Amino acid sequence: MIITDITELSKSKYKIFIDNEFAFVLYKGELRQYGIKKDEEIKKDIYDEIVSKVIPKRAKLRAMHLLEKRPYTERDMRNKLKEGLYDQDSIDEAIDYLKSFGYIDDHAYATQYIDTYTQNRSARRLEQDLMKKGINKDVISEVLAIKRDEGELGDEESMIRSLLEKRGFDPENSDSKTIAKNVRFLYQKGFAPETIARVMRQDF
Repeated sequence: MIITDITELSKSKYKIFIDNEFAFVLYKGELRQYGIKKDEEIKKDIYDEIVSKVIPKRAKLRAMHLLEKRPYTERDMRNKLKEGLYDQDSIDEAIDYLKSFGYIDDHAYATQYIDTYTQNRSARRLEQDLMKKGINKDVISEVLAIKRDEGELGDEESMIRSLLEKRGFDPENSDSKTIAKNVRFLYQKGFAPETIARVMRQDF
């Protein structure tokens, strides 16, 4: 295995290419520590230590650092680690590590997300948001069902009334174009057409 290129990624990090293919990222001090030099051979024991110990450990530490700032879904964390140029095996190992301690739990993430936004977002909108974050639809449906059974989902009709009031909607002085505009606004917020129509019939 020949180190065919070493390119600067930042002032302290370098991309290492072996046999013309990207292999991993190392810090400047590690280049000296492992004797990594362009056009020279990398010994198998050194290569094995880097890919089986150094990089996976770094991936775990990077993931833990990210979680200090905010919670992540599994998909978002995987994407973040990919952006950091970690290989798939190291990412898998980091994710398994986080899961083993409950640091990443999509069910818990969905529960927390719904608790946070249930008073101003429809169930449909919550589902859409969580699916965009990569959470399995079955997990979302399960959490929504639990919240619905416990009476913890927001009252969508009340949300619609509040949103229309904030927009200054006055049915008596609104033409069909204004009404349609507000209906589209509510639909884009995730409210079902029948719920929107029911509120407008009852209250407007």
